[in-house]
Amino acid sequence: MKNLFVIIVVFALGWYGFTKYQSYSSLLAGDVADTSTAPTVDTLTRHEAPVAPVFSCDGRTRCPQMHSCEEATYFLKNCPGVEMDGDGDGVPCESQWCDGG
Repeated sequence: MKNLFVIIVVFALGWYGFTKYQSYSSLLAGDVADTSTAPTVDTLTRHEAPVAPVFSCDGRTRCPQMHSCEEATYFLKNCPGVEMDGDGDGVPCESQWCDGG
């Protein structure tokens, strides 16, 4: 009877150790058992700073040198000496790139 009790205790300890090892090794491998509360990549990146603009002040000052309304708007707001807002309403290149709205 004593031998049976020792066998049961050894088996229970082995089973307990094996389950702890499995959960530890799955965490090391990147598996998450309960993903309902774990943050996703979307929630982690959603609140990051805006991406740096793809435009830079490179000496261009006029509308024919621009390639889009977004580029002309960037130049008007960020670059000195531009000549893209003839009527002074804050909308650059109205006749070429931006519709005036």
